[in-house]
Order: sequence, then C-alpha cells, then structure tokens
Amino acid sequence: MSELLNRRLSLLSQGDNLSLLKQCLHGIERECLRVTEDGRLAQTPHPEALGSALTHESITTDYSESLLEFITPALADPAQTLASLENIHRFAVSKLGSEYLWSPSMPCPLPAEEDIPIAWYGTSNIGQLKYVYRKGLALRYGRTMQCIAGIHYNFSLPEQLWTLLRDAEGKGGDDRSYQSSAYIALIRNFRRYSWLLMYLFGASPALDAGFLRGRPHQLESFDADTLFLPWATSLRMSDLGYQSNAQAGLTPCYNDLDSYTDSLRRAVATPYAPYVEIGTHKDGEWVQLNTNILQIENEYYSNIRPKRVTYTGERPIQALVARGIQYIEVRCLDINPFLPTGIDLPQARFLDAFLLFCALEDSPLLENGECGQCTDNFLKVVKEGRRPGLQLHRDGQPVELKAWASELLARISPLAELLDRS
Repeated sequence: MSELLNRRLSLLSQGDNLSLLKQCLHGIERECLRVTEDGRLAQTPHPEALGSALTHESITTDYSESLLEFITPALADPAQTLASLENIHRFAVSKLGSEYLWSPSMPCPLPAEEDIPIAWYGTSNIGQLKYVYRKGLALRYGRTMQCIAGIHYNFSLPEQLWTLLRDAEGKGGDDRSYQSSAYIALIRNFRRYSWLLMYLFGASPALDAGFLRGRPHQLESFDADTLFLPWATSLRMSDLGYQSNAQAGLTPCYNDLDSYTDSLRRAVATPYAPYVEIGTHKDGEWVQLNTNILQIENEYYSNIRPKRVTYTGERPIQALVARGIQYIEVRCLDINPFLPTGIDLPQARFLDAFLLFCALEDSPLLENGECGQCTDNFLKVVKEGRRPGLQLHRDGQPVELKAWASELLARISPLAELLDRS
C-alpha cells in the first residue's frame, strides 16, 4: 500500500469524513436479447407494453430492436440499485408474452446478418439520428457484433470527498479541475488492474459456432454448435468482438482530461478513407451519419468511460469540457448467466471496493509503454486467464497472475473494511 493511500484512508476514517462514503452513487445498465421459446432471436418489434424505446427512462433498446437495455437510477445504496433492476426486469418479463430474455453475454444462434433487426425509434429527428447511427455501426462492424450484451456499472464519489482530499493535500486549482484529474487517475488505475475483474467475473468462455460467420479464428470446438477457449474468462472482451482498423490508433492513455477529449474530438472530425468510399447515402437513403473515424463519441469502444450528464442537445464531449467528469462507467462486465438480473450484491460491493481503491491509490501517468502493457495484460486474461501459472507483466517484468491477484486483494481489503464501517 502506498503512502498516499495510507494517508487518504486515515483521513476518510475520521469522524464525519467516513459518512461521505455512504454518498457514493451506483447505477446499472443491463443489456439482454429477447428470444423465442426455442432460443432464437426474436424478430418482433419492441413490445408496446414496454413503452417507447426512445423516451422511456428505464427500458430502451441498444443496437438491435431485439436487444433490450434496462437502466436503473443512480442510488446511494447498491442494494437499492439492484432492487430497482429487479423491478424493471420483472416488469419487462411480464410483458414479453411467449418470449424470453437470453441470460448470457454472448448471443443466441443468430439469423443471417441482414435479418438482425436494427432498433427503430420512430420518424422524429432524434429517432432517425439514432437509427442511422446504428445503420452506420452495422456497416462498420457488422450486425452480429452488436448483439453482444453486458453490464455497465456507473459509479461516482461525492463532490465533498474530492474537496476534502484537495484541501488536505494542498492542491491548487479549482474543485472541478481537481475532481476531473482524480477521476482520470481512477481510470488509469482501472486500466492497470481491470484484468482482475475479468479473472473474477468473466463469464463468456464459449459462444455459438455461427457467431463468427465463417471468419478465421483460433477457438476450439466444444461440440457441434459451440466454440470455446479452454482457459478463457471473457471472449466478449477479447479481440473476437469489436475489430476496427479505424479505431486501432485511437487509444487514449488517460493522462489528463484534455488529451482524452482532444483525441475523441479529432476522431469524430477526421475522415476515414474506407468510410469515405462508402459515403453517407446509398440509393437515396442514409447509411451512416458521416464518414469519420467515429460517427459520434459513443462509438469509441472502451472498457471504462469518464461521464457527465448532458443537457438536451449537448454532446458528451461538450459536457465533459464544460463541466468536468461527474462519474465513471465500467463497461467490461459480463452478464452472470446464473443470476436472473446478471449481477448481484456481492459483486456490486466488490466493484465499489475495487473502484474506491483505484480512486485513492497513487496513480502515476501511463508512460514508457505501460499503456500497451495494460492492454496486453487485459487481453491475456480474457483469453487465457484460467491457465495455471499464467504470467502477466508489471513494470516490464513478468509476474504470475495468482501472486499479483493475491497482492491486489490484500491492498483492496482495507477499502472494503472502510466501506463496511461507513
């Protein structure tokens, strides 16, 4: 444990400071496919009984008309967040008739690519914008990839906690800048250590054989209908998922908010030759919003995102630049297929302790190849994390996963104890 973490733990253990930890906010977004009674993709429209996918605050669709997304409010008690998710889940199931919700992250057997329905949001301007954006995703990455489901975990610390740390450490600047820098530091540590989440919670070591659509791969046959990797934890988060040459050079290392937003701003304004060749229209119909590396910022695929609630008509980058980071969104979590809602309270409590550790532990800049090392460690764990004796790299040196994981859990334990006391 670093000296900085020790000081911060001591500060937060004192009197009224401890109660700040009860003000952390938690929100969950859970995706899941609608399927028929025989486990095939439902190709019916979004059920009217679930409300409008465009405007409903709790139930919408993600990429496909068949891919539901359940959204909880941000609440201080993770148990209440999960109770909200269960209520949404129960309501949705009651309105599905003969259809079911598919439990795993990796999709059911899918129809032909062109028969996977794109989500429809009506004929309003915003509805058409969302629809054309999804047509662009299909064009760029294929519809099959858009049917992968996951859990997104939104987490924030109270602003008073950041002010407390800033004052105690004598940092200059304003509260907003300090808070944004602190969240960026959290994200850097998340990049360093998120392989641990994939080892503990990865739940997609296998997939339907038809998912790869005949593409070359290195998976093994489990049976006639299933491909897998014997030591994998999360094929969903491996390079079998989003493979984008356009995004290959777009890897922000999160050393500050300005460089992060600048890299995304360039990507949404820089044409990409293969997309330019396709154009924005075909036979008089929109096929993508534009021909840039990213159509909009949300197209950038990452394991974690800095976030700020946007005003009407405001883009995510504009909100971040104007008002700084408000919370983070963890995007790498597989759905637990053995749980009705895909996540439970023990996992949520561990995530809180892990994210608090990432927030309070010393977080130097990612330099001298460490950014690439973080990516390599993550990809190694999702593809072979269960392999006995697996070696990762830390500070350029090999280290056994088991030893590093045990060390990390020991460092996270005091954070869990602090949360228990709060």
